[in-house]
Amino acid sequence: ISLVFFFHSSVSHRFIAKPCALGLKVQANGPQKAQPNAILEKVFTAITKHPDEKRLEGLSKQLDWDVRSIQRWFRQRRNQEKPSTLTKFCESMWRFTFYLYIFTYGVRFLKKTPWLWNTRQCWNGYPYQPLMPDLHYYYIVELSFYWSLMFSQFIDIKRKDFGIMFTHHIVTVTLITFSYVTNLTRVGTLTLCLHDAADVVLEAAKMANYCKCQKLSDLLFLTFAIIFIVSRLGIYPLWILNTTLFELYEALGNFPALWVFNVLLVILQILHCFWSYLIIKAAYKAISKGKVAKDDRSDIESSSDEEETVPRSKTPHSTITTNGTGGANGTNGYLTGGTCSEEH
Repeated sequence: ISLVFFFHSSVSHRFIAKPCALGLKVQANGPQKAQPNAILEKVFTAITKHPDEKRLEGLSKQLDWDVRSIQRWFRQRRNQEKPSTLTKFCESMWRFTFYLYIFTYGVRFLKKTPWLWNTRQCWNGYPYQPLMPDLHYYYIVELSFYWSLMFSQFIDIKRKDFGIMFTHHIVTVTLITFSYVTNLTRVGTLTLCLHDAADVVLEAAKMANYCKCQKLSDLLFLTFAIIFIVSRLGIYPLWILNTTLFELYEALGNFPALWVFNVLLVILQILHCFWSYLIIKAAYKAISKGKVAKDDRSDIESSSDEEETVPRSKTPHSTITTNGTGGANGTNGYLTGGTCSEEH
């Protein structure tokens, strides 16, 4: 089923999300590309993408450029490998569609169950609780989706919290699998539905941002922040952790699976606290500055430079060279030209 999600994601990107994005006039172009340069390209691909001060000074002497221009070139070259806004919109639209569907399905399923209204019902008759077809389907679809996320994160948009997200996916897959095997599925359905609620709004906020609907994006982000903090820092510990740490122990006593399950749930809560810190910080900036700040997990490197992006030679009179190592004055393939604004 995870392979089906991969295939469906690809089809959705090409035939559904992309036409929608183009209809909403989402930009298809990616970050500004660095000017071709053989020497810098060789350093970038074979040695380092983040040259230190000593290497920058060496390149500055070799190419007869100032250090700041070389730093700008490496920054643009790193950003060049990042996806376009169109690609990011398609990814968010696919996730939004899934989260909306599975959250709706979870709510419709759980409102008919007794354990939604009384969490002690999660443990009645345990471990001899029947596995209902609807519950089985809910679990298999959620598990398959998170397996697909764990694999696709290596080819999807990479952000600064890649390690945290990877840990989250491992904990989530382990939790779903472990609760399924030990038949702790009733409380598992509550946990899954609770987590999906905030994710729907988050992906909607991202799509609005990519469409440059700033006011709508700000509103959705603040809505997401409220839902996330209330659900992950309020309802989750008071509802989920309370029943697994205390009500489960009171009903069934001590057994090994109880501790493994609770350790995984507590790790998940630690991740909630980390993300809540980032969200509160972004929400504070949104309120104080009047708009949502740039995502702290941004996949595009920012720059405070407001100067031209074309590197400037230390000898301004030299304008034309060959794109190799044999340029007349060592500038290696750059044409000095007009200026353009740096992409942030």
